[in-house]
Amino acid sequence: MASRNQKSQKPSKVSAEKILTAALSRAEVEGWQNIRLHDIADDLGTSLPVVRKHFRDQDAIANAWFRKCLDAMLAPTEKAFRDLPPKERLFLVIMRWLDAMAVHRRVTVQMIRTKLYLGHPHHWVPLVFNLSRLVHWIREATFLDAQGRQRQFEEIGLTTLVVATLGYWATDQSEGQYRTRQFVCKRLEIGDRVMSRLFR
Repeated sequence: MASRNQKSQKPSKVSAEKILTAALSRAEVEGWQNIRLHDIADDLGTSLPVVRKHFRDQDAIANAWFRKCLDAMLAPTEKAFRDLPPKERLFLVIMRWLDAMAVHRRVTVQMIRTKLYLGHPHHWVPLVFNLSRLVHWIREATFLDAQGRQRQFEEIGLTTLVVATLGYWATDQSEGQYRTRQFVCKRLEIGDRVMSRLFR
């Protein structure tokens, strides 16, 4: 009987999600720059080869966190969402993204700063492409279907907005990200007026 129970008690499988959760929890205490993958393996009762099977390095864990926040931004919306003005759709989608990251805002900011660190030039090119993809997905999530010159202006404007918003959000200590919400709202108002003059 005892041997049968021992066989049924298999160790829980270490998933990528569990590794990400453990890394974020440790980073909240120690800071993103100070965590070590062998400590995460110890926290999960596993080994470094198991961690490496899911993530090639610490930066890959950061990328997994950003992908999770992107998925939250792209979650299905109500049908009435499509009927909202573009600036309102943009506001809701961008804030969805920021709200997802806000769960670990301090750590997220540390991740971004690590990617921008002068000693990590190998992170810069992927960062540019990731920003471009983010803008693409914001356009998709907000049903912005303009083509040609208008699309180019929208992409430039959104890229500028995302970068400026991240810089503002990084130091926003207000409850519920109130100041960031006001910042995004004002920027979208300005952008909407500019686009109206140019294309409507």
